[in-house]
Amino acid sequence: MSAAEDTRFLALLVHRGLLSREQAEPLLLLLKGGKALDGLLADRLGWSTAEIARLRRTNAGEIPEIPGYDVIAKLGTGGTADVFRTLEKKSGRILALKVLKPECVRQEAVRQAFVREARLLEALDHAGLVKGHGVARHDKTYFARLECIDGHTLLEILDQGRPFTEEEALRIVLSVAGTMSYLSGKGLVHRDVKPGNIMLDSSGRVKLIDLGFAGQQDAAPVQEGSAVGTVAYLSPEQARGGASTDLRSDIYSLGVTLFHLVVGRLPFEGSKDSEVLRKQVTQALSSPELKSRGFSPHLAYFVQKMMAKEAEVRYQTWKELTDDIQAQLAGRASLDFEQGASDRPRSVPPPRRRKF
Repeated sequence: MSAAEDTRFLALLVHRGLLSREQAEPLLLLLKGGKALDGLLADRLGWSTAEIARLRRTNAGEIPEIPGYDVIAKLGTGGTADVFRTLEKKSGRILALKVLKPECVRQEAVRQAFVREARLLEALDHAGLVKGHGVARHDKTYFARLECIDGHTLLEILDQGRPFTEEEALRIVLSVAGTMSYLSGKGLVHRDVKPGNIMLDSSGRVKLIDLGFAGQQDAAPVQEGSAVGTVAYLSPEQARGGASTDLRSDIYSLGVTLFHLVVGRLPFEGSKDSEVLRKQVTQALSSPELKSRGFSPHLAYFVQKMMAKEAEVRYQTWKELTDDIQAQLAGRASLDFEQGASDRPRSVPPPRRRKF
């Protein structure tokens, strides 16, 4: 290997959490002096030749090597795991493998949460949820087997600049609400509803893909001053920290998602998380776009009711929410028919397919 290649590989080892900066700095000095990295890793750190070869082959562990699976492509990455499209050799089926990052394997709380989510997805069965097929470990690699969905998250679609019409967004919210009602019936709250956790597959079907923060509705409040979920979509009670959450917190987050889909921005923004949290608790919702872009008054009502600061003012059940949206969509369909607009699209068009 050239010195430049060794330097890049050393940097990758640090980036992947396999080496600390303190360990890497003296090795870098020796590399500049003409030493070979593989020998240094073996002599200075005691790494085996086989382990070094594996890390070279897998781009420092970024590409998993798991017996029985052929990796086809990397689908995405998150804070704690990477997701790969794979072929399961024994069955011949295509699965998504969600692989816990090496630096997270060493964090017991993160590792336990990963296993808990995988087992939860395996136990649940709903068309609106990505199906889980269990969790396993090979050597130091923890991975969950999941249904592989051909599509995009709503966040990816928003980032591509593709707008959502009012009817599209309401149909998505209606579908997510049905899935959330199923979770609520199991005594669960999601606690991280957001466009990045909702996918549209190539047929336009809506899927929730992440239950990493899901918990029991009657669980004890989290530690005072802490918040669970993604900052931009937290309800005021979540933003305050130390509060127990119920389905009305999820309804708030779905309201933020609805706003984001139709407006194209978040309702509360700031340069720091603390500023966003403060606005969620204290600042009234300002939505001039809902009034100026030709949206129906019903849409503004849905957003405002779902995002009410006080949980008691929001929809109190998923049925209450879905009944309202279904009535509005049915009324619109009836009006379209009466106006001779029966050729109007009735379903969410599928997003552009991924090519692998």
